[in-house]
Amino acid sequence: MEPLSIVFEDEYLLVLDKPTGLLTVSGTSPGTDDCLESRAMAYNPEARLVHRLDWDTSGLIIFGLTAKARVHLGRQFEDRVVKKQYIARVWGHPDQSSGIVNQPLRCDWPNRPRQMIDHEKGREAITEWEVITQTETTTDLLMKPQTGRSHQLRVHCQYLGHPIIGDRMYAPDEAYHAHKRMCLHASQVEFYHPVTREWLKFTSACPF
Repeated sequence: MEPLSIVFEDEYLLVLDKPTGLLTVSGTSPGTDDCLESRAMAYNPEARLVHRLDWDTSGLIIFGLTAKARVHLGRQFEDRVVKKQYIARVWGHPDQSSGIVNQPLRCDWPNRPRQMIDHEKGREAITEWEVITQTETTTDLLMKPQTGRSHQLRVHCQYLGHPIIGDRMYAPDEAYHAHKRMCLHASQVEFYHPVTREWLKFTSACPF
């Protein structure tokens, strides 16, 4: 088991850098007890998640170490105060250098945990994006989700016609096999400290 990658720690907060291929919380299937939350609780029994990242996604994730801190952080997520940035490597080249995807999402229940766009029953999902760099076959995007729906960035990239490289759920075979991991990384997060009210910003270098 690799050690925790601690980005920040005080008596109220723990910010970790999650590797790809590790569950954020334990699953119901056998052999899924190991997760970032259980590792964080082994390090500090008071550590509790205030948001999640997908198994395949790497990057920054926040834990509250007191009940007061968790409530305050949770409210910041609910009120869209928290600012998050991701790096995504996608298949192909978008026609524009930047844009906004505003497509509502809901669970595709027969195929869960897959999500789908649904303009009648979906919940609001908004993502800003811009091109960072390109290769002959791929593009790196800076993505700024304004909402926090499950699989939001993955489905929105698929909607753009440029699925995330290595995405086992939403990418076609060629894009899926173009990298050994899903190329989505939570690279930056900003929020108010739950006690001091200081505006904090943390960053994580993209590993792909």
